[in-house]
Amino acid sequence: MRARRSPRSEGTAETERTGGRINGLGAAGAAVTLAGILVNGLAYLVPVLAARRLDAADLGALATALALVAIVGVPGLGLQLAVAVHHARHGPSDTRRITAITAAVCAGTLIAATPLLVTALDLPVETPALLAVTTAAIVLSSRSLGELQGCQRFVRLAIGMALLATGRYGGVIAGLLLGAGPTGALAAGALTAALAPAVLARLAREPGRPSTAPRLTAAQVVAGCGATLAMLVVSYADLLLARQLLSPSDAGAYSVGTVLSKGALWAPQVAAVLALPRLARGDRRSRTVALAVTGGCGLVLVLASTLAGGLAFRVAGGPDYDHLGRYAPLFAAVGALYAVTFVLLNDRLAAGARWAAAPLWVGTAGLVAVAATLRPHTVPALLLAALGTAVVTTAVMAVAIRRPARAPAVEPD
Repeated sequence: MRARRSPRSEGTAETERTGGRINGLGAAGAAVTLAGILVNGLAYLVPVLAARRLDAADLGALATALALVAIVGVPGLGLQLAVAVHHARHGPSDTRRITAITAAVCAGTLIAATPLLVTALDLPVETPALLAVTTAAIVLSSRSLGELQGCQRFVRLAIGMALLATGRYGGVIAGLLLGAGPTGALAAGALTAALAPAVLARLAREPGRPSTAPRLTAAQVVAGCGATLAMLVVSYADLLLARQLLSPSDAGAYSVGTVLSKGALWAPQVAAVLALPRLARGDRRSRTVALAVTGGCGLVLVLASTLAGGLAFRVAGGPDYDHLGRYAPLFAAVGALYAVTFVLLNDRLAAGARWAAAPLWVGTAGLVAVAATLRPHTVPALLLAALGTAVVTTAVMAVAIRRPARAPAVEPD
């Protein structure tokens, strides 16, 4: 006859299980946060170093090349999102074919656009080919990152993020330090980036788990890509409009303010990364926790900007922008709202909702329409339009999550 456990022992066991789960998530969150800092730090180091090693023309060429990789590499982020949701919902599956197709499309786009890029952007003829290698490597690596995220191996995910960033930027940094010029730096970057997919695939390998899950479809990848692109477009639309509507000096000031917006947007993203696999398995509590953490982080940043707006602008752009400190809370609020929107968007994608990113595209169109109609010519006027767009978009996404979506198929534990 099995001995009956006392209430005290049961409570102790539950405390140990809960404590272990919290400690595990804490370690995972810390690891992913540190990896994100490393990724952003290396990305920031490249232009800082290039500004000191290259002349103006070469600096512009390198900056343009890196921007092209960021733009054409967006499907890699969408692929990671789609793979993570699919893996969390169904378990391991063969995603090599769809990954190869996505990488080929991204790299092929750059190769096909070579004549246009060379003539319109004044880039060396070999640059698109080098960028194609780097972009393909990023997309191929995204599959492994998605698998690690989907199976909640977050410490390994953090290691993978760090390895990919080192491969993506390490060669470029080394080329700049060696005085190789923009083309040489991009060639070194392409070489180191090309090593990343094999290393990350080994890191994400799951021995002894045969694949019985359905294949990841192109529609799922397209949905992930569309959501990622929508998030980038809606969060950068006001910055692009500033160059068209404001004077050069005001546009520069607005760009400094958007540094605060992007900080408030990306600072709490670790919550979305950790919550996504659980959201894919229908865990509503994870959504509540992610929203609470993201919203709380945004509130703290808005309050800090209210108390030290001048300091925030000095850190972001220098003493010349200190007088814009009164606008710092509004810029931070825009980013904080879009951070919440990003969590809600992930929840919709994880639930299998169709047209999950539609509110973001509508919000972007609304901001453009307002700007075209009212033609705001000052920083506060455009900022208020951007803030209004963020409020409406977040509200619409909050309403959308109440609508029933396709129930995720959850594998029994």
